[in-house]
This record gives sequence, C-alpha cells and structure tokens, in this order.
Amino acid sequence: MTPIADYGLLGDTRTAALSSSDGSLDWMCVPRFDGEPVFGRLVGGSAAGSFRLGPAVPLPVADRRYREHTATLQTSWAAPDGRLTLTEGMVADVGGQLLPATLLVRRLSAEGAPARARVHFDPRLGERHRPPRVRRRGTDLVCEWGTLALSLTCEEGAALEVGRSTTLTVSPGRPVTFVVTIAHREPLVHVSPDAAWALLEADGSRWAAWAGRVDPDLPFRDAVIRSLLTLRLLTYSPSGAPVAAPTTSLPEQPGGLRNWDYRYAWPRDASIGVAAFLGAGLGDEARGFLWWLLHASRLQRPRLPVLLTLDGRLPPAERSLRGWPGYAASTPVRVGNGAADQHQLDGYGWVVDAAWVMVRAGHPLYSETWRAIRGFVDRVSERWSEPDAGIWEIRGDAVQHVHSKLMAWLAVDRGLRIAETHRLSDRRRRRWLAARDAIGVDVRAAGYSSALGSYTRSYGSPDLDAALLVLPLVGLEDPHSSRVRGTVDAIRERLSAGGPLLFRYPPGRDGLDGTEGAFLPCSFWLVRALACTGRRDEALRVFQDLLARASSLGLYAEEMDPTTGAHLGNFPQALTHAALVQAALALREPEA
Repeated sequence: MTPIADYGLLGDTRTAALSSSDGSLDWMCVPRFDGEPVFGRLVGGSAAGSFRLGPAVPLPVADRRYREHTATLQTSWAAPDGRLTLTEGMVADVGGQLLPATLLVRRLSAEGAPARARVHFDPRLGERHRPPRVRRRGTDLVCEWGTLALSLTCEEGAALEVGRSTTLTVSPGRPVTFVVTIAHREPLVHVSPDAAWALLEADGSRWAAWAGRVDPDLPFRDAVIRSLLTLRLLTYSPSGAPVAAPTTSLPEQPGGLRNWDYRYAWPRDASIGVAAFLGAGLGDEARGFLWWLLHASRLQRPRLPVLLTLDGRLPPAERSLRGWPGYAASTPVRVGNGAADQHQLDGYGWVVDAAWVMVRAGHPLYSETWRAIRGFVDRVSERWSEPDAGIWEIRGDAVQHVHSKLMAWLAVDRGLRIAETHRLSDRRRRRWLAARDAIGVDVRAAGYSSALGSYTRSYGSPDLDAALLVLPLVGLEDPHSSRVRGTVDAIRERLSAGGPLLFRYPPGRDGLDGTEGAFLPCSFWLVRALACTGRRDEALRVFQDLLARASSLGLYAEEMDPTTGAHLGNFPQALTHAALVQAALALREPEA
C-alpha cells in the first residue's frame, strides 16, 4: 500500500490528481473536485482505475521534487546507466484559447542511456468502475461514457490499449509526452504533445511569477509558498470555493471507519484562508475567498452553513459506496457529508474575523458584505447560549462547547470593531455590546476549571480541547494572563501526542469506535499561541519540528500517526496548510 504522504498533488484549480513515486496516478475526479473519479485506485482498488507511467522494472527514486515555486512535479529513477524522469502537471490557465478545461501532461525523458518504461492506462468511471467505450481518432485514444469523454495522446499512441500494459524505450534527447484531455458536455479538443508541453512550461512560469508576489520577508518563505500554492490548487477557480481536500475517505485510522468526504468547502477554512493570503501579501486571493464565502452563503442567511458544494449549494446526503475496499481496508468509503446538517456556532466567529482582517488591512466592506456580516452577528447575538456540535463535528448530542462560545464572543467583538468605520444603528450596537458582555461573563464563569488551571472542552467537562489554542488571539483574556498561559500549557501537556504533535481532544472521546492520529492544524495553532504569549523561541522550535514532518514534497495531511509519523486522513489538507502559513506569520511578528 502506497503511503498517503508518498503522493504528489497535481492540479489546475478545477480538479486535482494524486501521483505516487512509482508514477501511478491513483486519484482524479472529473470534471471537477467533487465529480466522479476516473482514476480511483486510491480508495477503490485496482478495479477503480489508474494511469501508471514509470520504469518497466522497479528502480530506486533518485530525486523527487516540485520545480521551484510551481505545481510541476518531477520524479527521477536511478537506472544502472542513467536516469529516467517523469515530469507532470496540469494546465491551470486555459482561458482565451481553444483548450480543454482539463489538460494533464506527463513526459518521460532519459539521461545517460536509453531506459525502458511501462505505461498502464486504465480509466474507470464512478461508483461502479464503468469501463469506457473506446475508439481511435487519429493519434488519440478516446474513452467515452455518455456525455463525458477522455482522450490520451502520445507519440506512441497507436501502441496503447486501455487496461493493458505497454512497454517502450525512452532515448536521451527524445522525450515521450502523454497528454490527457477531458470534455464534459462539450467537444473534445485535441492538443498535440508538443503544444501541451509548451502550455505546461508556460503554466510553470505563471506559477513562479505568482509566487514572486509573496512577501519576501516572510520567515520560512519556501515552505509558506508551497502551502499557498497548495491552497490555490485546492481552490475551485470558477466559483472561488476552497475545497478542504481533493480526496474522500482517506482514513484517520487505517482499517477504521473515520473516513469522510472532504471535497467540499467549509466557510471556516475559507475564513482562515483569507488571513493566510492577506498576511502573505496576496490581497486578491484574500478578497476572492471572502467574496466566495459571502456569495455562497447568501441563500441561507443569516444562518451560516457548515459546508457547501463548489457551487454554494448544500452537499448531497452522506452515503457509503458498495464494494469499495477503501485505503488500507478502511471502510466505509463515503460520498457526501452528514456534518452539513449540524449547528456549529464557531463558524460565525471565523467569518466575521476574516471580514475584520480585511477592514484592518485597509479594505472597507461593500454595503452588501457589511449587511451579510451584520446578519451573522445578529444571529450569534440571538443564539450564542444554545449548545452546538462544535468545531470537530462530533456525531452526537450538542453540548456547550467552550471554543464555540469563544468564537461567538469573537464574532460580536469583531462586528463591533468593524462598526467603528461602518454604519451601524445605535440600537443594534447596544444589542451587540450586551451580547458580547454576556458571552464573556458566561465563558469565564462556566468554561474555566480552577482545578485544571485551564479552560475546558465544554461547560463542566474535565476534558481539554486543542481548539482552545485560539484563546490568546481572540482578546477575551489578556494573552499574558495566568488563565491563558495555563490553558496553553495544559493543552500542550495533556493532549500531547509526542514532540510537537497534539490530539485535538482526549483520544476516544467522540462517540466513535477506534482512535485517530494527532491533528496537525492544532500543532500549528500551538505555534501561534506560544508566539502570542511571548514564547517565540519555543514557538520557533515547534514550527521547525513540524516542518521536518512534512512529506518529501512539503505536503501535509490532516493527521499524523504519533508512533510512525505516517500522514493520515484526506490529503493534502487545506486547513493544515493554511494553519502553517498563519504560524509563519506569527513568527514574523514581534513578541506580544
């Protein structure tokens, strides 16, 4: 079984693919992130399709990396007399030209001596692994499923057959380029290998220029740029929706049932992305995230949905795919997400804070945006005292989560701050002030345990919650107070998974069978909490330790096995990468 962290991300801001170090492309949904998989081997087994392009016999990987500050991936294998290299990527900019929306380019090249390579092209569509109807159109091998068509083109196109392996010789100076194009309810466009390669090269130059806009003074700039690139690749460009991850059902516990579909957009993640992009100097991307967030939620206001589809609709009902073996026998494999029906109070705080971040940076809100934010703050002011499902989306009864109350306080506080420069009626201001005061009194009285010296997971609970690491950043308490420092220290000690790793809450305390790994965003939140409470040297050590735990390509999943260091959960995870950027920003700022 290929480790989750072995996969590299290819993307075009409409869909994404995962490619392993042996050259096997094992996951790709069409025509967009939440579509049906056409290569689904990752969680569907060999019957779900894959596209392998690599050495004919196993060879050691000599080098694997992204081209600097681009989304183009290179994997080189060491042969006895030379080297075989796979360079691959997807073309993001297809506007203004007669090009398919999905254009995947994979090129094999040899150095030193000719190298034998193997090609296995086996697309299968959807839940039932439907084989295509195959025909040839010139040099193109065309696969069709009703209104969906996929073509494969290469210099050796006539020798290829769907579902059968083919060997070929790659000679130095004569690379072989493979081009996959996809059409859905539109004509299938042929792109020659040479033209496709030129497009990929141009796309790499555009990504590098984009990365050049990132603040040159950021600490750990290369790691930050890789995370920002990952966030951009996971943003659905037609609508601006940020998907949590491009995958479904990669397990939080191998062999377990904690397997969820993350191919949707969470307003919380979008809000964190606003701060990450803006802090790195990418204001256009920050504004785009906020625009999507407010546009997508318009039909539900003043209720803020927990998650939405790429089009801003409610996601389909959660269900399990029959007969899918799952990654490492982890079942069920799910599509849809049942958390969409939950009430989560904390989301309002993230969203209103994102708006405040924009205002603080000198970007006043449009009247419609301010109207939406006012509606969210009104909603919080009315419903803050109700129990909710919390940030971790526990599939059980709602309770009084302390983190949710903190974020409710944050929503009202940031609304009041925005109102200092935006129009607000006196009556509304008084109502918000009263709500902020009432939440503060309630949280300080019921959310803190003197025995533990810490705020707790929920009112009256003896458990801790790593989400409370936002406490120093919220403003409810002085970041240097004994309560704040005690909470940070208690979480670091009692939820420790070893080294810089943290469990998000005590393992096994979520009503589901089995356990899970350490939650990586929490560790980056720890960096911010330490920096904000004046412990920058500690924060720096934790951050450096976390960077060392990235995949070889600088990517992160949602969780990590504390014993083995294996990445767990859907991959790559947008929330982890956004948290990394925010942690780096905290290290740039002077000590609090």
